[in-house]
Amino acid sequence: MSSQAERLLKFIEESPSCFHVVENVKKQLTAAGFEELKEKEAWDLKEGKSYFVTRNDSTIAAFHIPKKDFSGFHIVASHGDSPTFRIKDQPEMETEKYYTKLNVEKYGGMILDTWFDRPLSAAGRIIIEEKGKLRSLLCNIDRDLMIIPNLAIHMSGRERKELNPQKDLLPLLGISAGKGGFRSLLAREAKVKEEQILSYDMFLYNRMSGTVLGAQEELIASPKLDDLECAFASLQAMLSGKSKDYITMCCVFDNEEVGSATKQGAGSTFIPELLRRICSLMGKDEEGYAMAAADSFLLSADNAHAVHPNYTEKADPTNRPYLNKGIVLKYNAAQKYTTDAWSGAVVQYLCRKEEIPYQIYYNRSDVPGGSTLGNILTGQVSMRSADIGMPQLSMHSSYETAGIKDLDAMIRLMTAFYRTGKEVEL
Repeated sequence: MSSQAERLLKFIEESPSCFHVVENVKKQLTAAGFEELKEKEAWDLKEGKSYFVTRNDSTIAAFHIPKKDFSGFHIVASHGDSPTFRIKDQPEMETEKYYTKLNVEKYGGMILDTWFDRPLSAAGRIIIEEKGKLRSLLCNIDRDLMIIPNLAIHMSGRERKELNPQKDLLPLLGISAGKGGFRSLLAREAKVKEEQILSYDMFLYNRMSGTVLGAQEELIASPKLDDLECAFASLQAMLSGKSKDYITMCCVFDNEEVGSATKQGAGSTFIPELLRRICSLMGKDEEGYAMAAADSFLLSADNAHAVHPNYTEKADPTNRPYLNKGIVLKYNAAQKYTTDAWSGAVVQYLCRKEEIPYQIYYNRSDVPGGSTLGNILTGQVSMRSADIGMPQLSMHSSYETAGIKDLDAMIRLMTAFYRTGKEVEL
């Protein structure tokens, strides 16, 4: 196993929810000397310093200021949320006065039947009252806790019916756990009294550990590769790549899987407010901000579909990314992906200059593609942008597969992008 793949799997294991992703990133940034800022407090930014700021504890942006008279921003954006199930309030449901299930709802577009017959648990945050004040606490019930049992083929017949999330996908918590059993579990995990818990944002997660597999150990399989693989790569690049001319910025957003239209999503005011605030504190007026935005570049990093070995016909006839053949540059005529001829040329130039393998992705012309962060962010701040990712299989499954070499290629590309100065006109 490569060292980066090993670190990625550890990163994912320590990030069972979007809140844990941000906490995980914060720890690494703090260890590297980044200073935390609070949106509601005054900032004192200095040349040569590195900072990070969060919103809702589920979105984070880290940045390095090379000099006061910087030219613009080089930004890599990924997301920390993944398709899963959110646990509702008062979730206990008793069946036959014996079994206790939890009432859950879909979050994002998952492949539903990949959640059957796997050890599951719950992670997220709880809000408690303590001495008249509200506190947010991370919570991860770090043990195999639940399972969504499949219906035996003898009872279901040979044909799989359409699954109903309200009936078919409720996790089994245990035998006669009773009302309040879930909050009791949360209280024990957080070491607080049950009555202190006012509310929570808790999600199911797949407990199966990530692994390296393949005849030559060339594949990596894990939950949440989409998009923690890109988040991890951008963090590693951010920690090692700095430009002398551009503010380098690494963003990990929440709520991409449900459209990004939240206060902490890519469609919020977070990035335009952050960029304007930095410009203002560095002495730029409104025109200076507009000039900096015009000289900025965004890499929207979200994984891409590889050619599937059992469904090769599902890929575009001429643009066919494969695992371990390099990073993927994504195009779409509807501009759900932001890559155009100019921004695509920039990525290809960097790849050729650094000898990084790359591939091109288009959807089949008769298949609508998904969207990601790029077109949402460039609708907030007008800047050049390209959509990139690593090729993977089983996207939106509870357990996904990718190529081990592509992770190294992506880290190298992002690092080169961050290190680029005015000597190269992006």
